[in-house]
Amino acid sequence: MSIASTQKKGFGAILWDYLTTVDHKKIGNMYLAAGAFFFLLGGIEALIIRIQLIKPENDFISAGLYNEMITMHGTTMIFFAAMPMLLGFMNGVMPLQIGARDVAFPFLNSLGFWLFLLGGILMNLSWFFGGAPDAGWTGYAPLSTSSPGHGLDYYVMGLQLSGAGTLMGGINFLVTIVTMRGPGMTYMRMPLFTWTTFVASILILFAFPALTVGLFLLQFDRMFGSAFFDVALGGNSVIWQHLFWIFGHPEVYILILPAFGIFSEIIPTFSKKRLFGYSSMVFATFLIAFLGFMVWAHHMFTVGLGPVANSIFAVGTMAIAVPTGIKIFNWLATMWGGSIKINSAMLWALGFIPSFTIGGMTGVMLGASTADFQYHDTYFVIAHFHYVIVGGVVFGILAGLHYWWPKFFGKVLNETMGKIAFWLFFIGFHLTFFIQHFLGLMGMPRRYWVFLENQGLDTGNLISTIGAFFMAAGSIVFIINIIYTTAKGEKAANDPWGTGRTLEWAISSPAPEYNFKQLPLVRGLDPYWIEKMDGNTKMTPAEPLDDIHMPNGSILPVIISIGFFIASFGFIYQVDNKSWLIVLFAGMVIAIGSMLIRSLKDDHGHHIHKEDLEKEAD
Repeated sequence: MSIASTQKKGFGAILWDYLTTVDHKKIGNMYLAAGAFFFLLGGIEALIIRIQLIKPENDFISAGLYNEMITMHGTTMIFFAAMPMLLGFMNGVMPLQIGARDVAFPFLNSLGFWLFLLGGILMNLSWFFGGAPDAGWTGYAPLSTSSPGHGLDYYVMGLQLSGAGTLMGGINFLVTIVTMRGPGMTYMRMPLFTWTTFVASILILFAFPALTVGLFLLQFDRMFGSAFFDVALGGNSVIWQHLFWIFGHPEVYILILPAFGIFSEIIPTFSKKRLFGYSSMVFATFLIAFLGFMVWAHHMFTVGLGPVANSIFAVGTMAIAVPTGIKIFNWLATMWGGSIKINSAMLWALGFIPSFTIGGMTGVMLGASTADFQYHDTYFVIAHFHYVIVGGVVFGILAGLHYWWPKFFGKVLNETMGKIAFWLFFIGFHLTFFIQHFLGLMGMPRRYWVFLENQGLDTGNLISTIGAFFMAAGSIVFIINIIYTTAKGEKAANDPWGTGRTLEWAISSPAPEYNFKQLPLVRGLDPYWIEKMDGNTKMTPAEPLDDIHMPNGSILPVIISIGFFIASFGFIYQVDNKSWLIVLFAGMVIAIGSMLIRSLKDDHGHHIHKEDLEKEAD
């Protein structure tokens, strides 16, 4: 009945539904969609960079536009593509895995999404309003303080908005996992993806404030004439690097840990075995997070911190290889002796292990502070970074999309197209970035617009660009797969793989609004698998059927976000003309006024009645 009524909804009703929703599953889907959009933008920027470097002394784009491309490619991919897509998985999967009906703060969840989205849009509007930021994705001072035009101002305000949204998401997930686990779901029974969501949220909580502070200082330097980073006026430009990397290195783990969690769900499911060394995996996750905060200055070995500081950070960097190695061996041990089924989700997981391991090994090389003087600011660093972020995070996102697509959208992606997309992307990835290690060792500097002839760099760059087009082809096949599945795909069962182990596979695909009609009783690790081994098709309920209390939707998160979005333009342009302060105050009034309405207006949510639930069962 409910499916028929949703099909009859007009476009306006569906749009309003998504604008006002506080349902974690719909918000998760919106994160995935927005992240995918920015991923395509970042991918187009990457192709433009590679076309520029296809041959020596090329003039495909100008030097200034090249700087804007590398800045926007890096910033878009990290902040507006990888982060939100992982937040989409956390939103869509984690509450189901712990047996919760929603997240702890549904309103905040919605606000976090809209702040992220408007932050991403704000930053990309810079292309149309006088030029994009051009100081590299790391925004190093004094380049970022002296960059002309408003590009860097858009960078500051865009990242502030979306960073605030991410911080809200992290706090929300922490509270959800601590307070809303279902009956019997102890910490050491939580699935690995939930664990990595938990640990990544702790990292968000401690890492993002450092970025926020750095961006505030940069904002004051650029917009209000302060001198935090101006050496001539007694400032210190190296402080920006510290603030950025105190955030930036944990950020790498905020991205990679959820990807590790995704692989830790996929590998046991398609090996038909429980995860090998569950507790060691949990502790390794915490150890990675803990050490992640102690290594930021390995990005700064050439700054001149001195041999003692360099040595301490080098040792810390080497130490992270240990818990990461534990994970790699545990995944291999999980597959060892398993009944392995190779489908597209498993292919991404298998492709990840050697790819990410190469990234880890080059990371140890870069962590040797003396050797880093040679590697630093060459293409070797680019190669290492992409082996970690693409070979780890992007492979994880694509694996997760194939694995959980039926749970999110109720249809299974086409396997043939999934495999074609994998091989195109996998071959393209290694073609693009493997050769860059050698280009870097031969002395090719990064962030340079052109390279000269007769330096021995021509062939390597040509291969790298060809590889980038292979990756683009793989991405296009994946998009075609999504369109085809949406139009033609058959409806998925609760557990389309037949070997699902965790709670999300115990309910219908896609999950109903309330997730669980009756909260499930968790009797151990892999609770759904335990029930299946006992011959049950469903989870044993932990409570009788009763009314379910659900939160109401609200348009206020969108209005609050729009208020801050408007205020951002006031901040950016008041430098040129003080009358822009009116825009700043108008935006703030909209945002803070909406917050006030939210605070003063009682909203007790609504109930789904027991009788309606019984009817649905029939």
